[in-house]
Amino acid sequence: MTALWHHHLRRPVGRAPRCDRFERRDSIPPAVRRALKTAAWRDCDHRCVYCGWDMPFAEATLDHVQPIARGGRSQPGNVVVACGPCNRLKADQHPNDFFARWPDAGENFMRYARAVHRALKRSARRAVSLAWAQAA
Repeated sequence: MTALWHHHLRRPVGRAPRCDRFERRDSIPPAVRRALKTAAWRDCDHRCVYCGWDMPFAEATLDHVQPIARGGRSQPGNVVVACGPCNRLKADQHPNDFFARWPDAGENFMRYARAVHRALKRSARRAVSLAWAQAA
């Protein structure tokens, strides 16, 4: 079967998708993902943990503090909510690298991310203090 290319799709039409509709790298069913998002949104006080925006549930996105691409898992201690722009800004950076570049985001993270692992908060605190010391 020959594939037709559409300029706006950037993928061939007529081929089967590479993975199932609900299959992702971490393979979490949609119901579990929604429950994680609801719990994280509640635990983060309905705020983006990086910019502090008080956001509605529909605007919230799940962010893995330790990215899946770097060995993180979709577990409650590693998942927080972030707004779309902040989640895209962080991308798959390690939290220390992100907080070193954006120390204000690290301060908001320490303030609003209440249900993350203590080790992640400790490393965030270290990265933020180092970033402020280097800026001074």
